Amino acid sequence: MQPDLFKPSLANVRLAGIDEAGRGPLAGPVFAAAVILDPQHPIPGLNDSKKLSAAQREDLAVKIKQRALSWHVAAASVAEIDTLNILQATMLAMQRACAGLAIIPDQALVDGNRVPQGLPCPAQAIVKGDASVAEIAAASILAKTARDADCLDLHARYPDYAFDQHKGYGTVLHMQRLSLHGPCPAHRRSFAPVKRWLDAQAVNA
Repeated sequence: MQPDLFKPSLANVRLAGIDEAGRGPLAGPVFAAAVILDPQHPIPGLNDSKKLSAAQREDLAVKIKQRALSWHVAAASVAEIDTLNILQATMLAMQRACAGLAIIPDQALVDGNRVPQGLPCPAQAIVKGDASVAEIAAASILAKTARDADCLDLHARYPDYAFDQHKGYGTVLHMQRLSLHGPCPAHRRSFAPVKRWLDAQAVNA
């Protein structure tokens, strides 16, 4: 059974959950999602996206999009990550996700320990909220599935890097491909492993 906290928000309160996916990888945008659940259409099985299989996430993502009162997925680009830094780019993606909701929420609950600026409603940060608040869990699922889909697109565009396998994270396979081929346009130049490669090339030029 789900924990008691995994209950939809009260009918008279429009509560938006906000979460992100993709802060750690060396490549690709960082994604964020905002979700307002419908108390009249609960979604069994919501949980932190990291605790779900890929098939479970995909199934739940469809149900969230069908049953939520409102949802929106947004991103901050690689260029924005390199310009602003990953923390500020993540906050920007979260702000965009909330701003994209068709309904202005009464309150937003944000996974983590920081609240983005410029939200259209009062907000509260909740550490590990994706494991305790249904709305945040739903947002984590939409952000994660959006990012996974983007990694498949990156793999189609840059097949030499195996983005379909490592999803942009700094695995042994990814580091081998990065060393062999150098960064592609999707790599985050400000992240240490990519920056080291670029710096080494500059020295040897």
